[in-house]
This record gives sequence, C-alpha cells and structure tokens, in this order.
Amino acid sequence: MRGYFGIGIEGASKPLNVGTLFRSAHAFGASFAFTVDADFREERSNITDTSKSGEQMPYYHFPDHDNLFLPQGCRMVGVELTPDAIELPSFKHPSQAAYILGPERGNLSDEMQEKCDFIIKIPMSFCVNVAIAANIVMYDRVINLGRFAPRPVRAGAPTEPKPEAHYGGWISRTRNKRKGDPEKFRQAPPPDYSVIDGSLDDDDA
Repeated sequence: MRGYFGIGIEGASKPLNVGTLFRSAHAFGASFAFTVDADFREERSNITDTSKSGEQMPYYHFPDHDNLFLPQGCRMVGVELTPDAIELPSFKHPSQAAYILGPERGNLSDEMQEKCDFIIKIPMSFCVNVAIAANIVMYDRVINLGRFAPRPVRAGAPTEPKPEAHYGGWISRTRNKRKGDPEKFRQAPPPDYSVIDGSLDDDDA
C-alpha cells in the first residue's frame, strides 16, 4: 500500500486506552503515533500495548496544538462527530495522513479542528471508546487504499482474483522515444567539462 499514516490523540488521560490505540496502530502498519496535550502515566500504557509499539515505530508527544508539526505533504484528518463532518464510508483517505482523535470524555478542541484538512465521522448514534474509533478508522483506510479482491455480489468469499499490481515502464532519457537508443547512450563518451561556452578556461589555456 502506497503512502504512510500516523495516528494520535489529543488530551489523553487514560493510559490503557493510549496503549490499546498504539498497539492497534502498530498492527495496522502506522508509520508513527503521537499525543497532544496528554496527561497519563506512560508506564501504565504498556499494560495494553503488549506489542511494545514504541520500540517498533516513532512516538511523538506534543505539549499543545501550537507545537504540533507533521511531515511535509502530510494531511491532518480529525475524527469527530460534527454536523458537517464527512462520513467515513464516503471518505477518500489521503495517501499521506495523520489522524487525530479527541480525548476520552471530550471532543477535539476548536483549535485542533482548525488545523485539520478534513473532519470525518463514523456513522453511529453516539460516541464509542477512542481506541475502538481509531481501529475503525485505520481498518477503513486499509480497505480503502489496500489491494484486495473485490467483494462478491453474494455472501461468501470473493469470486474474482486480487487485481495485479502495475508498475511503471522504462522511461527514455530523450524527448522523442523513437530516437532513444539506450545502447548508444551507454557507449557514448562522457562530456568534456573543461570546455565552457566553447572555449577553455583561463587556467587551461
């Protein structure tokens, strides 16, 4: 699967939830995990983070939203039940994304929502545990961007094979592909860099 993603939580206070979220992030292949304005005992999170995700992927702690930074080109995706949020089944995940969820007993702060490129919501009647919500989002990313056999019309296993991967072909170094000759290019002598603008340097004269 192309691209990468990270996932984090704002205002975390329950270490067991954080540990569960990070363990799931590791299982789903996250490139990094992070917290913003978190207040929890890190050693307690190890109880549920049995995969020791901190030893397998980077973990970042940002003291507040002003000090939060992401890799260049990474899109911030907030997960929150707001009226105008995009419903998760209709959302196209960015190839480079960082997902941020709110605290266990609260919402994403207005400041954090302002930093998001997208706000998505899981279609449900009420909120679920933050670690469960994170799992749903990461699973949806996998089925949205991953390469799997299409679902069949009837119940059961797929009836069509997984789509084959397509890779780019050979790229010619010439603008006109019909004139490109790789063997001639390899045998050509290297250019004479001692000649500048058709004349020798003063030192070489």
